[in-house]
Amino acid sequence: MTLSTMLSTMAAGMLRTSLIFVLTLVGSLPLGMAVALLKKSRFAAVRGIVRVFISVMRGTPLMLQLLVWYFGPYYLFRWSIRGWRFPALILGFILNYAAYFAEIYRGGIESMPVGQYEAAEVLGYTRSQTFLRIILPQVIKRIMPSITNEVITLVKDTSLAFTLAYQEVFSLAKQISASQTSFMPFVIAGVFYFVANYLVAFAMERIEKMMDYYR
Repeated sequence: MTLSTMLSTMAAGMLRTSLIFVLTLVGSLPLGMAVALLKKSRFAAVRGIVRVFISVMRGTPLMLQLLVWYFGPYYLFRWSIRGWRFPALILGFILNYAAYFAEIYRGGIESMPVGQYEAAEVLGYTRSQTFLRIILPQVIKRIMPSITNEVITLVKDTSLAFTLAYQEVFSLAKQISASQTSFMPFVIAGVFYFVANYLVAFAMERIEKMMDYYR
């Protein structure tokens, strides 16, 4: 296999990696906020369920979770898993990262001074208006460094898609390396991941600078 063929093949795999990354962020960021708010629910049962969810998602390996989501429907209900590989993969990633984002959101929300809530109440804001207009923008500014770390970790964690034999860049690197007895595919994969993480870090840094007016 020529270098150009290797590059084009792995570039196609990087597109699949990028798809996992984008879909996971689109699903886990809002879900994480919902989970964080449910954890602060006034209903003890809801809080308990959310705590168990977060504990399981953060306390077990993502690789194991992916296997459970993929093979679980068959072993538990004897459902066909044909065509279920990619949905199971995305579901596993979204739920796992939603748990981590939920704890980041929760920490940011709880770090806000009580006086801000009291001042908003005096000004006539409702609870939802207070959260959306006053608290949430400040929370997002405070948690951006933590969110950035998780997003960078997500770029690297996409390599776990090989667990379900999904043809992303790392899986292709392993296959090509084995067939060509060459270390070059891993070097190329490393460069792809480095460039992707650099772009993510650059974009997140720009977003942080855009939010400097909240200081």
